[in-house]
Amino acid sequence: MKIWVDADACPVAIKEILFRAAERTRIMTTLVANKPLRVPPSPYIKTLQVPPGFDAADNKIVLKLQAGDLVITADIPLAAQVIAAGGHALNPRGEFYTPDNIQEYLSMRNFMEELRNSGVNTTGPTSFRMADRQVFAAKLDSFMTRRIQSRL
Repeated sequence: MKIWVDADACPVAIKEILFRAAERTRIMTTLVANKPLRVPPSPYIKTLQVPPGFDAADNKIVLKLQAGDLVITADIPLAAQVIAAGGHALNPRGEFYTPDNIQEYLSMRNFMEELRNSGVNTTGPTSFRMADRQVFAAKLDSFMTRRIQSRL
């Protein structure tokens, strides 16, 4: 299993949690972005810079992804592609996208986009809080623990 991070919009606090988890579990973690990123020196953490462009990072993740890999993303269409490819998708607020809920997420995303395109002023997501970090860390830890135990 590998971890792929849609890193352009990933909060710094989540990246820090991922860095610690990569070191602790020795699971390869790759941050994909269209700009240079700073990461701690580690044999388990690397970056992959893609050219600027719409969905360039998403496309690279889908291309490199293998069944069973984990992708960290808030991008719902990317999460749908990950699930279709047999991967797992977790957003920075600690919510897993699954085959059972991805259509609901896509429908809501598309509905909100239609509202915005018709001129309705919608609010964005709530600000990222400490509780979000804690939920993410707990879900990531639980997922990784199950994966490591299944390898034993």
